[in-house]
Amino acid sequence: MPDRYSLDPVDLTASLVAIDSRNPDLVPGGPGEAACASFLADVLSHWGFAVSLQEIAPSRFNVLARIGPTEKSPLVLNGHLDVVGVDNMAHEPFNPVVRNGRMYGRGSSDMKSGIASMCVAAARAATRGALHSEIIIAAVCDEEFASLGTQALLANGLRATAAIVTEPTRLAVCPAHRGFAWLRVDFTGHAAHGSRYDLGVDAIRNAGLFLSALDHMELYVLPTREHSLMGRPSMHASMISGGTGWSTYPERCTLHVERRTVNGETGESVLAELNELCRHLNSERENFRAEVTLELFQPASDLAVDAPLTQALVGALQKESLAAPVEGLSCWTDAALFNQAGIPALCFGPGDIALAHSAEEWVEVEEIHHATAVLERVCSAWGR
Repeated sequence: MPDRYSLDPVDLTASLVAIDSRNPDLVPGGPGEAACASFLADVLSHWGFAVSLQEIAPSRFNVLARIGPTEKSPLVLNGHLDVVGVDNMAHEPFNPVVRNGRMYGRGSSDMKSGIASMCVAAARAATRGALHSEIIIAAVCDEEFASLGTQALLANGLRATAAIVTEPTRLAVCPAHRGFAWLRVDFTGHAAHGSRYDLGVDAIRNAGLFLSALDHMELYVLPTREHSLMGRPSMHASMISGGTGWSTYPERCTLHVERRTVNGETGESVLAELNELCRHLNSERENFRAEVTLELFQPASDLAVDAPLTQALVGALQKESLAAPVEGLSCWTDAALFNQAGIPALCFGPGDIALAHSAEEWVEVEEIHHATAVLERVCSAWGR
């Protein structure tokens, strides 16, 4: 069994992975973050942090822990406690076994190893008396669904000079990632007997016309908007439903679309683009009827490569004799919310986002140690 209070990030990773914190908004009956938050709050209190548990929604908690001098604006280290479902996993999800230098378990990569690294890094720097600025640990709930945890922190007035989100980046410094929009498209036809082509309007066929237009946009329009770190925007059809029977023209069809966005694109611009596409289809097909609704938009995150925070991570990696790649991250993270709030933020952590949510999830043990050492250097130098 790992030592509960050991300043060993691998022990802390194992302890966190062993606690089931599946997000109940993604997994019906999932326990949420309460047990994991309570455990981490106890550990951080033992290490000398000033800790508060904040209930963001029923049984959904953030851990906010502070250490170091408060005269200067702090550095935030942010990570999410919730994990996704465990169906069809190839190994036990909450038994953090180490094999061949890898720790296996749900959340090992995404992102309890990142949380362990940032907590131990701050604690070690404080133990050495090396902190020149306050360090805030923000271990939050619900990032995997609606980011309620980080949104609540920022809405409640959290202030800082910078934030590091310890998502899995394979120890790359990732100052940019794409945003996303979730859109629902409702197609309206006219129900009629299957033999009455003169009366029926096929809502599903109209959805097919729309999908064909999306295919053209994905292949020929979106690739022209390449971002140096984020890559190109993209779009895919996520879900479709409609129809009532073999011999009935379908009156309704609903399509769900996810659109990944780059810097400068907004929810409004994405919505306007699809509305324009619908207007064009309607001009060609009199019976084409569709309504597009923007369900959720999260912005892209874009911090300059030469920003002080970016260079602080690059310098710390170099001092640890590690490669210091600066890359874009494929997934969306809470870093975007910090940047949107005026707090410069980027992603850096152990693990590989390609293993997140997968049937086999693991993290290299060596990466956990490297990430901790790098973050300790950043914490020690911040505010100097």
